[in-house]
Amino acid sequence: MTRATGAAMRRIQAGNALSAFGLGFTVPYLYVYVAQVRNLGASTAGAVLAVFALAALVVLPFTGRVIDRRGPLPVLVTGAVLASMGAFAMGLSWSVTTAVLSAALLGAGTAVMQPALATMIVWCSTPSTRTRAFATQFFLANLGLGVGGLIGGQIVDASRPGTFTLLFCVEAVMFLVLAAIAATVRLPRPAAVTVAVKNARGGGLRTMLGHRAMVQLCVLGFVVFFACYGQFESGLAAYGTEAAGIDPSTLGIALAANTAVIVVAQFVVLRLVERRRRSRVIAVVGLIWAFAWLVAGFAGLGHGSRTMATAALISTYALFGLGEAMLSPTVAPLVADLAPESMVGQYNSAFALVKQLALAVGPAVGGPMGATLHGPYIVTFVLFSLGISVLALRLGRRLTPVQDQPSLVSASRLVARHRPEAAEQVPASVG
Repeated sequence: MTRATGAAMRRIQAGNALSAFGLGFTVPYLYVYVAQVRNLGASTAGAVLAVFALAALVVLPFTGRVIDRRGPLPVLVTGAVLASMGAFAMGLSWSVTTAVLSAALLGAGTAVMQPALATMIVWCSTPSTRTRAFATQFFLANLGLGVGGLIGGQIVDASRPGTFTLLFCVEAVMFLVLAAIAATVRLPRPAAVTVAVKNARGGGLRTMLGHRAMVQLCVLGFVVFFACYGQFESGLAAYGTEAAGIDPSTLGIALAANTAVIVVAQFVVLRLVERRRRSRVIAVVGLIWAFAWLVAGFAGLGHGSRTMATAALISTYALFGLGEAMLSPTVAPLVADLAPESMVGQYNSAFALVKQLALAVGPAVGGPMGATLHGPYIVTFVLFSLGISVLALRLGRRLTPVQDQPSLVSASRLVARHRPEAAEQVPASVG
């Protein structure tokens, strides 16, 4: 990594952390704000959350091609400005129409920022440094969300709508800060990417569908996001309060435990996983999450005290955090390493789309099950978690040795320095 790309990476990571800080101010309180503070009702709040997700599903299919043709910087700046406008408008919303339109802007803006940021990180890294770069991004995003949520929680007051307006204004400003930081980044377009884009001849979706490893990774990603992220604030929360009898305020502590584990464990975990096969690391995550769901089963279906049930549910969220810390340096960089040079943005956008689909389907399926079908709910997600392990091992068979274990690049270069005659054995760049 050159000094210029290193400086660009630091600015990208700083902007990412600040935008996550702004999101943390409002994400936990959006439902309460629409339904109770603005008195628009639960149905409107549900519609706002649905529109937020739907807007992402609408824009992501087009985002990747724009990133690959125009570069990630203009897409990131545009997304940040749209998100800022949506956040500011949401803070001033008094009607159903303005709340829904604000959610559409906010959802579309934040959605296109994800693949743009990921592509910028790819451009500023190499296969051997990409693992640590994405782990750092995940760490800073969770730190920003956690700190923003804690500070926002001290400001909000349901009896004073102005406090919520303040939160959305802070969020809007943070998005503008991200746009300003991104605008100062001088990110030279890799020459190989420029040539590849000029030589590309359409067929982006067809190319991805014909790439078996990418298709398998997307299936795996859907199961990962469905079985974990899609349950945090829906099925698992409903299960905890209904089956385990947990006080709703405890859910905030559980989410804090999840974030704390990620922040504390991220770089310790990184040292353990960055020199191991990605497919096997993901398979281990499936086993950890299967155990986490069994612990959740004990919380709601066991016969322990309420204190034990509370501790078990908090432990479940903490175990999910450990798995997330292991996934951040494996899944996102793997998407980039699988992508042809001319389609990095499209691959990142496709995976972001899969994530959004899982986050939309997860609550719709898990919420009713977690609230009423307690035993089947736990069994279902134990099986989904074990499915992650199976899918990861199957994916590993389709990856090249360097795609599955990028540290082999560094090892090969080290051998080449000491044994010049072995230079031709250095693995080719991943693509």
